[in-house]
Amino acid sequence: MSSARRVEVSRGQVLAHRVAAHGFDRSSPAPGVLALGVQDTPYGSAQLALAARGASREGLDLVWSFRGAPHLHRRADLPALARALWPLDDTDATARIDTAVIREGARLGTEAFRVTAEAFRAAVTSQMSKGDVSTAVSAAVPESLTYWCERCGARHVSGLLFQQAGLFGAVGVAPRGNGTVLAPLSTRYPVPAVAAGTGELVRAYLRHLGPATPAEVAKFLGTKPAVVRAVWPGGDLSEVWVNGRRAWLPASELDALLSAKGPRLVRLLPPGDPFLQARDRALLVPDKSREREIWRAIGGPGALLVGSELVGTWRARAAGRGLDLTVTPFSALSASVRARVEAEAATVASARGATDVRVRIAG
Repeated sequence: MSSARRVEVSRGQVLAHRVAAHGFDRSSPAPGVLALGVQDTPYGSAQLALAARGASREGLDLVWSFRGAPHLHRRADLPALARALWPLDDTDATARIDTAVIREGARLGTEAFRVTAEAFRAAVTSQMSKGDVSTAVSAAVPESLTYWCERCGARHVSGLLFQQAGLFGAVGVAPRGNGTVLAPLSTRYPVPAVAAGTGELVRAYLRHLGPATPAEVAKFLGTKPAVVRAVWPGGDLSEVWVNGRRAWLPASELDALLSAKGPRLVRLLPPGDPFLQARDRALLVPDKSREREIWRAIGGPGALLVGSELVGTWRARAAGRGLDLTVTPFSALSASVRARVEAEAATVASARGATDVRVRIAG
């Protein structure tokens, strides 16, 4: 993790490089950032993230992947993704599911993931409700992986384990009304025997959300920094310093980082957008109060991206067949930016299936 010379880069260069890496220029229907998937929390937000990049949903499947959250991924990537996200060892596995409700069961390590993945495969042979699948999986796994639910009067498999093991069981996810249904994926790859390719996920993070540190990558993957260090790419990384802080990105990206310039664009990013998944939030938004506005634990807003800066938030609500969209900038917007916000609002409306949109810019 060292380099021959110290390379200093500015915050502006980092953000401009990320914007370019994310495909916000809408030059490709399948931008490279799809290697990290597109989180769909709340359901429907992933479609807006694709629209912000001019990307297509063709060939994408929704699965529980990073941290057990629903993500759209390229269908062809899923077998390799399952192997890459498989725990590296028992310690890694235990750390991912170690909660008070299954403290004893978590000590099973990778065996906990294996038996749960196999239970998914046996239960989900056609489309089923999430509740029905949970009941079937709960009955099939060791009791130590379940907990007693007073409200239901039954034992349930740990939700943390349930949603992390779905990918390994080759199970896809789909929202239905107020609930979720699960179904077998079209490619029924085997339950991984060992982790493989985790280092490629590290590279993908560093390429699109770097320069970054092992600790930041670990937070995104939902594991411990020691796990990421064990698969940290070797000599093909460049070490750089950002605001006095050491970080890394693929060496192939260094020239692009050093020459990155702020683009002229406006995008309305949904909650959970891949650009917002970077774990160095203080770099993205140096003002702590603004950071709290964007990344709320519950019911977070979308973010307004102008150039390579996050300069406000937005929310939308259905109004009949149309959409009411309110933008709250952190400071006054120029007339040209306001006009481009209106254009982007039409893109959001189209992605949501609305017939028209009414835009209000607060302040």
